[in-house]
Amino acid sequence: MLRFTPILLAVIYALVMYRVSVWRTHRELDAKSTELADVRLKRLTDRLAAALGVARIPVYIYEIDPVNGLAAPDGRIFITRGFYRKYRNGEVTGEEMASVIAHELGHVALGHARRRMLDFSGQNALRTALVMVLGRIIPVAGVWIANALTGLLAARLSRGDEYEADEYAAALLTKAGIGMGPQKSLFTKLEQLTQSRAGVSPAWLMSHPKTAERIAALDRLEARWGASR
Repeated sequence: MLRFTPILLAVIYALVMYRVSVWRTHRELDAKSTELADVRLKRLTDRLAAALGVARIPVYIYEIDPVNGLAAPDGRIFITRGFYRKYRNGEVTGEEMASVIAHELGHVALGHARRRMLDFSGQNALRTALVMVLGRIIPVAGVWIANALTGLLAARLSRGDEYEADEYAAALLTKAGIGMGPQKSLFTKLEQLTQSRAGVSPAWLMSHPKTAERIAALDRLEARWGASR
């Protein structure tokens, strides 16, 4: 029993950290966000809502500068102030913003937001357990190997979630009559908008798929849907 005590403690620690992470996230978002009040975007979100059969889709502005959209564990959808600023400056269209909202709705509908919190906690537990085991076998390199393995696992899980949310968004945008065009055009802008150098990193080390791969996946999806009509 004593042999498994460190692993059990790691699991308990992970569960505690999960609850703390959720609480901190909610507190941060509540303190730094307000509901979006944009007439043009509301017309677009109303089309998404009608396609989903719900009354409305509330969207919130998260008061930070980095360009991003996110889905909170409680199901709320957020667009950062930096992203909204790009829209107001004309760098992003309303339909492209709608594609971001549809993507984040996909994360909510598919349970990704909550699962990511659990995955993060589970990965911390796994990392702790691996450090304990590998640290005894390979004292110096054990920590590095444990971090690398859990990092690769996290990236793989995150990329899978992104592809699933892209597909959900594509279906929702198509049903709402907006189409997949804005989704693809936004992808071509993302690296410039976020000032990302993602293109220089191997795809398997990235938490998000490469832009070209995401667009190619949408093209295949569109062709498959067209063939099934």
